[in-house]
Amino acid sequence: MIVMNEQIDTRDLILKAAMDRILHYGYSKTTMAEIASDCDMSAGNIYRFFSSKLDIAEAMARKKSALTFQAFSEISRKTEEPAIERINEFFTRRLQKTFDIIEKNTKILEVAEVLGRERPEFVNEQLAQERVYIARILEQGVETGELRPLEDPVFTAEMLQTALMKFEYPQLFSRLTLKKLEREFHGVMELLRMALKNPTYENE
Repeated sequence: MIVMNEQIDTRDLILKAAMDRILHYGYSKTTMAEIASDCDMSAGNIYRFFSSKLDIAEAMARKKSALTFQAFSEISRKTEEPAIERINEFFTRRLQKTFDIIEKNTKILEVAEVLGRERPEFVNEQLAQERVYIARILEQGVETGELRPLEDPVFTAEMLQTALMKFEYPQLFSRLTLKKLEREFHGVMELLRMALKNPTYENE
């Protein structure tokens, strides 16, 4: 158990050092040797924990995603709130999180672009996990009668992701301010709300 904890601590140390260096210099200008030096370890030793810089980037992204998915899970459990409001909260939080990240440091975009290009399976995995929470909210809305019946909630969740893709990927932000992005976002969300709501549901 002690060895396991030491390994976890070392991995966390490496990830923190990598994040600090990448956010300062950028992903392409960061080397494994520099990360190892920041951790006061040999370059050879760091490969015991991560086989490549790309693996470190993915581990960094997974760590950030874990916090995001925890927030999404909490939204899906707010069954006392209308499903439409929770779907809006879900995608609003996603937009704000993405915008906040690039506002604080645009170098994180390089990591996202590299992972999208080199690890598309990771990106698809993240989207699939998102759909679990979205589909859960949709199913709850159908059960209460708030939303119209859905043949396949998972497919509907995927279509919601597609319709709102612009508000997750900063490459599509077109240098718009958060205020302008939110204006577009709320316009699209209103169209989606009209499409999803059950016209016979009166408890609104």
